[in-house]
Amino acid sequence: MNLAALTLGQRARSIVKDPFFWVGSREMAGTALGIAAWGLVTGVAMVKSGLSVPLALFMGLTVYAGSAQLAVLPLMAVGAPLWVVWFTAICVNLRFVILSSMWRSYFEHLSLRHRLGIAYFSGDVIFVNFMRRYPEAKPQAEQVPYFWGASLTNWLAWQIPSTLGIFLADQIPLSWGLGFAGVLALLGVLLSMLNDRATWVASIVACTAAVAAFALPLKLNILVAIAAAVAAGLMAEQLQKQAQQLPAVERKGEQP
Repeated sequence: MNLAALTLGQRARSIVKDPFFWVGSREMAGTALGIAAWGLVTGVAMVKSGLSVPLALFMGLTVYAGSAQLAVLPLMAVGAPLWVVWFTAICVNLRFVILSSMWRSYFEHLSLRHRLGIAYFSGDVIFVNFMRRYPEAKPQAEQVPYFWGASLTNWLAWQIPSTLGIFLADQIPLSWGLGFAGVLALLGVLLSMLNDRATWVASIVACTAAVAAFALPLKLNILVAIAAAVAAGLMAEQLQKQAQQLPAVERKGEQP
């Protein structure tokens, strides 16, 4: 079926009826509990940090980036300069520039409006599930329904608890340890993405740098950790490529 020739409503109905929409939804449901805990923590944190309910709702719906929201909230609470807030959010979300370049191989044939929708709904765990199922970077008809099934499940698992957290922030005491629940949710997401040596190196370096630079003001240890992790990850990836190429060069040199 040619989706480009259909209206928006017809396209949506066609995607929902596709069996791969429900495959994506089921596979994403496995991480929904962790995402929900993370969303609830973020909703509570937005209000506890001083945001009004309308502004917190606006931020939750438009930003839709839990790690960036949690990173900038402490900065906003202490009155950090706007450039520090923006720079922190950009650094935390730099990974999506890399992810989007990989998404392009699968969705570049879609319309600009459709790709903008994918850009808003895409996320870390969705990316991991998608790449696990479709490791070869070539478009397939089933990929669009699969993506939307996974992304809508993830969006609901995030937005509903986040909204509840915003409205119930005054009734949810900090003694419940929701911050720790949020850390556990993030840890689950992180562990699902540790699938190669370079990622492990970047993660260990980030943790070490964040602890070492903890005394810096305005939570600047987060930026230090991000910069160190990116540098370490790129270096590890480059060394890994060189190590893989070395046996081929040696074999070539041994040929008569």
